[in-house]
Amino acid sequence: MKFLKGFRKQEVLALVYRIFLAYFFYQIARLLFWYFNKDLIKVDSVSEYIKLAFHGTAFDTTAILYVNALFILLSLLPLVINTKKVFQKILFWLYFITNGIAYAMNFGDFIYYKFSQARLTSAVFQVAEHESNVSKTLMISVGEHPFVLIWYVVLMALWVFLYKRVKVQEVKPLKLLPYFITSILTLCITAVLVVGGIRGDFKHSTRPINMVDATRFVTNPLQGNMVLNSTFSFFRTLNTNNFKEVHFVDEKFIEDNVQPYKVYDRKVENRPNIVIFIVESFGREYSGAFNKDKNIKDYVSYTPFMDSLATQSLIFPNTFANGRQSIHGMSSVLAGIPSLTDAFTGSPYSNQKIQSIVSVCNDLGYDTSFYHGAPNGSMGFLGFGNILGFKHYFGKTEYNHDEDFDGMWAIWDEPFLQYFAKNVGKKQPFMTTVFTASSHHPFKIPEKYNGKFKKGKIEIHEPMQYTDYAIKQYFETAKKQPWYNNTIFVFTGDHTNQVYYPEYERAMNRYAVPLVFYSPNPAYQLKGVSQEIAQQADIYPTLADLIGYNKPIRSWGRSLVSDKKYPFIVVNSDGSTDQFMIGNYIYRFDGKEIIGVYDKSDLSLEKNIMNEVKNPEIERGKKIAKAWYQDYMDRVINRKLY
Repeated sequence: MKFLKGFRKQEVLALVYRIFLAYFFYQIARLLFWYFNKDLIKVDSVSEYIKLAFHGTAFDTTAILYVNALFILLSLLPLVINTKKVFQKILFWLYFITNGIAYAMNFGDFIYYKFSQARLTSAVFQVAEHESNVSKTLMISVGEHPFVLIWYVVLMALWVFLYKRVKVQEVKPLKLLPYFITSILTLCITAVLVVGGIRGDFKHSTRPINMVDATRFVTNPLQGNMVLNSTFSFFRTLNTNNFKEVHFVDEKFIEDNVQPYKVYDRKVENRPNIVIFIVESFGREYSGAFNKDKNIKDYVSYTPFMDSLATQSLIFPNTFANGRQSIHGMSSVLAGIPSLTDAFTGSPYSNQKIQSIVSVCNDLGYDTSFYHGAPNGSMGFLGFGNILGFKHYFGKTEYNHDEDFDGMWAIWDEPFLQYFAKNVGKKQPFMTTVFTASSHHPFKIPEKYNGKFKKGKIEIHEPMQYTDYAIKQYFETAKKQPWYNNTIFVFTGDHTNQVYYPEYERAMNRYAVPLVFYSPNPAYQLKGVSQEIAQQADIYPTLADLIGYNKPIRSWGRSLVSDKKYPFIVVNSDGSTDQFMIGNYIYRFDGKEIIGVYDKSDLSLEKNIMNEVKNPEIERGKKIAKAWYQDYMDRVINRKLY
């Protein structure tokens, strides 16, 4: 093909070499980072280090492509003058100015990590904003650790030397048409590779990798800081960190009214097993058991099995999610940590020690595990699961039957839940969580079930029936297992999804999820319908209470089955404003001030009564909302979630 004669082979090879150099020096920085902090980050063997370094290349890729995007573009643009010495000199300076600054971030962390116990993030701007002696502090740090600066200078000099070893010879294109055609094709291919590299994967089911994903590959969450690099952590958190310390009330008010620590004194001799179902997109709207008193015209339920199970369970028809996405649901359900304007799990503070139902069960000798049929690490579950302390993770890899893959997201719910039912319980007591997947866009079901379920009014209705059927089949298998009779089952949704009935178009009902506690063991007294206001964050303290954990529980939720009635504070966010349901009112908060007050029955948030109604309860509610927010920010930022 004649047009291939215009392919700029030497320029492309030079570009590949120059990008490779960045990978090489990032690995050296990783080694030095570990060396300077080896007393804080334990690595037991050379093979373990190599594994961590290998997985770090994905995060290096994102960082390197962020930093070198303009350099790559200018290197490949068909400008005709690309090979001229002046142009190559421009590329040289662009390359080393951008990479030099980014590389320095990693060296700063050699020192900074000892104090922060975390990689550099954009949160550093908040620290600098309130400090007038940043430059002085920096100079003192460099003076105290001169070898860090020396290493940086030596390695940058070596980098420059190696860069210059491969030169681009000046060549004038003989034929412009092939030159332009091959250049455009090369640019297009490179653009695809760059996008995939920045995201961390080309799979549809994988969201762009975030800091929490670094802990997918580690045996100790602290090792996640080795997998990361400081350039990645900085850029990934840039313009996304709304976590800021505030002060509205004194600590005594927080202790008395927010009560971030709860204590229960239930005595349990034979600790029950725990099985938590976080059902993908399981909005309260879809389940008839939770809509009997809603007076919804022509209502149809799409969860016949859950409806029947609810008659033998303790259910809460007034439950709300604490987040908007799947990963938010995981942190809310298992650790009682809501996601506000920014998700906690995507924040610079997610990689810290966290008290949760996982850690509580680990303390009591439970075998803990997490199941999700998607490719391992999808949605950030593996990484966050490692932070929480799950002893085992079972995903698509462990399932090892790709013929049951739905082609988009995960293993179909029915076969994966069968695997789940048969695989747990090898050690008792156990606590396990399964995150279903099939009731997810594009809302498909296995071909063999076409025609089995009614289509419903919206797309999600059919796959929700399939998931309900899969759960029914799960119970048929679970009932035969020796652990079944002494097990507590919990069901909730991670978040809501498509809406059909106007009742669920109301603003607060966009967070309306079901909540079911079921046990075949009557000793746990999990039967009835409670009209109490509940939230995902209540699941963890409720379970901690039921299994007899009598130590203080760090939770903004409360046990829903205790005689000790802590007042509810339901929290969620629409992505820009935080919402608090306290007592008889709903409060909207922008991070600084209460901007709206609504009656609890006004789930549509249609009538702001803040300037119309004044009473002691509202004034106190405003103060409690601010106190809760203050406590949340303090605990998250200052790593006091344990």
